[in-house]
Amino acid sequence: MGSQDILFEEVTGNHGNVGVITLHRQEALNALNYTMILSLEKQLIAWEKADHIKAVVIQAAEGRAFCAGGDLRFTYDKWLHHEATLTDFFRDEYRLNRRIYHYPKPYIALLDGITMGGGVGISIHGSHRVATERLVFAMPETGIGFFPDVGGSYFLPRLPGKIGYYLGLVGLRINYSDCCAIGLTQYLVSRDALKTIISTLAETAFGHDADASVTTVLNQFNLATPPTTLSQARTNIDACFSHRTVEEIVYALESCTDAWGSDVAATLRKKSPTSLKVTLRQLHEGANLHFDDCMRLEYRLVSRFLQEHDFREGIRAVIIDKDQSPRWQPSSLEAVTAAEVNKYFSPLTEELLL
Repeated sequence: MGSQDILFEEVTGNHGNVGVITLHRQEALNALNYTMILSLEKQLIAWEKADHIKAVVIQAAEGRAFCAGGDLRFTYDKWLHHEATLTDFFRDEYRLNRRIYHYPKPYIALLDGITMGGGVGISIHGSHRVATERLVFAMPETGIGFFPDVGGSYFLPRLPGKIGYYLGLVGLRINYSDCCAIGLTQYLVSRDALKTIISTLAETAFGHDADASVTTVLNQFNLATPPTTLSQARTNIDACFSHRTVEEIVYALESCTDAWGSDVAATLRKKSPTSLKVTLRQLHEGANLHFDDCMRLEYRLVSRFLQEHDFREGIRAVIIDKDQSPRWQPSSLEAVTAAEVNKYFSPLTEELLL
């Protein structure tokens, strides 16, 4: 079942069925298009109502990626043709993220390979997040003139210390050991065990606490997590990213006594200044909001980003022309005023309905 890009099947065992979602768009690193988003939500609704489905697993077909994000070429094409479906795309994507967060059955994400942006949104909010040794995680949106959406407002500021601010602003790629260490994933398994995990879940007699039943299965495959590279910079991360403005963060980084600080500062200066300032405020606000309110906030933000220059320019420079030389407007942090940032957060005439 499902479209060519996303497949749905029910794996049958002695005690019930497990619904399995397989992302099947390897030529695009399983980037989410609109059809995939709508199909996934429709199937989750059906499986939620089906008594014989005890749990849901999401995985990717064999390839480099779990899901590299949303389909940015689709986004750019819609701009070129002046089509008004982009707000619909993000509205339905955010509703899907919310459905996963509130899903009443175990939702197990098997993260094998590149997992970024929209791929994070269909995995990180599930009840069980499983990494393999091939996991590469990032929220790289500030580098394309955007912001860490799909629930980034919620999960990033809740990571230990200021690590979420660091990841959200810098867009750093981290590996499986870092993800396990900071709680983005809860389990580390060999990719060779993924099929066995699914078949074992199908043979499991789920008790009253279905989440606990899944945890028992996953613990059978859980591996020891090796030391992390991210933890080595934790003191500097917390010190530098605790500041309230992007300018202060950059100054603190440049004042570090080692090369790490200057390298991170140089990376930040390549990002969209508007994206950086909006993202920092987004994370500060999201730290005190419930999940649904975070999604409403993000819908306000995306509605404004779709109207402005930097998001389109970022996709052009990174995805379309690949010259890696975006021309941001404004081009400096100092030129992005508080009034400009406030505009992104103001209420919409039509807010996101959840």
